[in-house]
Amino acid sequence: MDQRQFTKTLRQNMTDAEQLLWKQLRAHRMDGQKFRRQQPIGPYIVDFVHFGLRLIVEADGGQHVDSEHDAIRDAWLRSQGFTVLRFWNNDILQSTEAVLESIYTAMRGTAPSPPPSPPAGEGPGERGPHHDHNPFTKPIVPLPLTERDAMP
Repeated sequence: MDQRQFTKTLRQNMTDAEQLLWKQLRAHRMDGQKFRRQQPIGPYIVDFVHFGLRLIVEADGGQHVDSEHDAIRDAWLRSQGFTVLRFWNNDILQSTEAVLESIYTAMRGTAPSPPPSPPAGEGPGERGPHHDHNPFTKPIVPLPLTERDAMP
């Protein structure tokens, strides 16, 4: 089977995790950005890609544990200028919001740099309580529990 036909077959037979992720990434739903699914890049077919951001998102099942093939594939994709994010299928299915947050963070680039160190003698608390917080830190908000998470 040629690569084009194989890509079509993959699109028609997506895993549950891939389907769930695709519902979130398709049709510019992720911050207005365009992702494509099951796209050939060189000799490989990636699950999801944003060509403009050079960002690849992979949904991995158990067959990918310690895969030497995946390591070689990822190295080649990175050499082509892509960032590769890999998520386990169970994480996509059970922690969807956390996975989407990771993708969103990657889309926005790296995390902001920490603020510069204060001048000597002006550390935290020395200029008053309103200067004690870090403006680059956002509070940690727990993910909402699903019915499955709430079960003992």
